[in-house]
Amino acid sequence: MSQSKGTVVLAYSGGLDTSCILVWLKEQGFDVIAYLANIGQNEDFEEARKKAVNLGAKKVYIEDIRQQFVEEYIWPAVQANAIYEDRYLLGTSLARPCIAKKQVEIAKKEAAEYVSHGATGKGNDQIRFELTCYSLYPEVKIIAPWRMPEFYNRFRGRSDLMEYAKKHNISVPVTPKSPWSMDENLMHISYEGGILENPKNHAPPGLYLKTKDPATSPDEPDILEIEFKKGVPVKVTNTKNKTQHSSSLALFCYLNEVAGKHGVGRIDIVENRFIGMKSRGIYETPAGTILYQAHLDIEAFTMDREMRKIKQQLSQRFAEQIYNGFWYSPECEFVRSCISKSQEMVEGKVLVSVLKGQVYVLGREAPHSLYNEELVSMDVQGDYDPADACGFIKINAVRLKEYHRLQKNKK
Repeated sequence: MSQSKGTVVLAYSGGLDTSCILVWLKEQGFDVIAYLANIGQNEDFEEARKKAVNLGAKKVYIEDIRQQFVEEYIWPAVQANAIYEDRYLLGTSLARPCIAKKQVEIAKKEAAEYVSHGATGKGNDQIRFELTCYSLYPEVKIIAPWRMPEFYNRFRGRSDLMEYAKKHNISVPVTPKSPWSMDENLMHISYEGGILENPKNHAPPGLYLKTKDPATSPDEPDILEIEFKKGVPVKVTNTKNKTQHSSSLALFCYLNEVAGKHGVGRIDIVENRFIGMKSRGIYETPAGTILYQAHLDIEAFTMDREMRKIKQQLSQRFAEQIYNGFWYSPECEFVRSCISKSQEMVEGKVLVSVLKGQVYVLGREAPHSLYNEELVSMDVQGDYDPADACGFIKINAVRLKEYHRLQKNKK
């Protein structure tokens, strides 16, 4: 019997790619530990465990990391109003460092020299997985089959993988479930590839799994009161039926349910991958969309104007850091700490209406609001002398006069 080349912890999904990779790694002489993260996807985890064992995995870890995902990754993104290229709420990007962190913990526990994944050589996920692994386990060796000529020259497409699966008794569907690639977690579902690679093609009927078609969604809204402390949601109450949740995971799942029922959170975009190419993606982010709108509102209500301008710049940097895989970089840790500091007074309640694919803010209240009703009132003068505005306007007009004087002299 040949000697093992070592132990590898494979980020395993139970799908065609990682099932074939598991068997292929064994062919190369590795002992394989399969690791499947429960991050909120619709999955038969026990069936996936049995499959990995049948394929020859030395050990199988199935880790429920949903709560860590919400509290340690999604909540900082909510505090930041993190959004990539003005539209993408970073569902996959946030999940990857969470998954990879647990993979590293397992590798260290099992004294495994290697980790492996099924990410392609063209995408962002390879970067997110590997930068996390190298940050938290610097001496680790990474096996990325889809970047290895001996693998990708052998498996040039799905038909080659299907043939390999048949030869090695790897159970897979006779036909693909859908002509596109799908990735799901608690925060979102993404759809890419296949027929969606032509950016002109519409999303076909039946694609969306997390949200109802807004056109056929209920005609009556759900009214939700969302309470924040330090920029983090701590309670949600449905004012119609009095349903209430305050634990992080239950709160987020409930918002997914309500938003999904009303068709909230769908986007269809072309984005810039870190690796340098554009890609078309369709995303559903139901709960994240509600929280983005509600947090924007309570933050504007409670945060100083100039402080918020700086925070907005940091939020954009933070979104790019998350998207590009730098969650565990020193610059990202610094930005997260700054954003967290900015949220100390972001506390209060926002009332939102959820209807027909939209989130409408109805009102807000906060114990530390910077909104001074008397000061801003059109009916009460308050502690403000309107005559002071004359000098304020004249001072601001000085440079405008000078600029236009110069323009006139140029002619």
